Amino acid sequence: MRPLSRGFTLIELLVVIAIIGILSSVVLASLNTARSKGNDAAVRSNLANARAQAELFYDDNGDKYVGTVGSSNDLCAPGATANGTQGIYQFVTGAASASGAAVNTTINAGDASHVTCHATPSSGSYNPFNAWAVEAPLKGTYPGYTSPMYCVDSSGIAVITSGSTLAKQDAACN
Repeated sequence: MRPLSRGFTLIELLVVIAIIGILSSVVLASLNTARSKGNDAAVRSNLANARAQAELFYDDNGDKYVGTVGSSNDLCAPGATANGTQGIYQFVTGAASASGAAVNTTINAGDASHVTCHATPSSGSYNPFNAWAVEAPLKGTYPGYTSPMYCVDSSGIAVITSGSTLAKQDAACN
């Protein structure tokens, strides 16, 4: 008489491995979606904070967002300060880090691979005068939007758009 063998058959082991593989693929797909949503939340948070900081800068900079474009009294410029109040560059770079994009603080047009910050002086050839706007690419998928971007500006607009809305020297989300 043969002793009873205790253990699993090859088929049982293969079924268990297949189930574990299916479950892990579902979890990994959900994890990527959650990661994208988290990055997009960080972009939105940074740009919301930029709005509040821009108003503090405006008050301390003689009621203007830019004295001289590209200088230390330009809201978007690295190291911008007005009477001790910093500009919004740290929030722009925070949004860039979250979205995996580079930073563009010049007057060039925005694009889907850059976080773009434009601030315009109170007079000159820019339109509109004495305004600012920042837009950043989003990683998540949004139905109806291709290459989604999040844009905020000095008029109070905060909107998701399809692709970049900031044209060269533009300081308004369109």
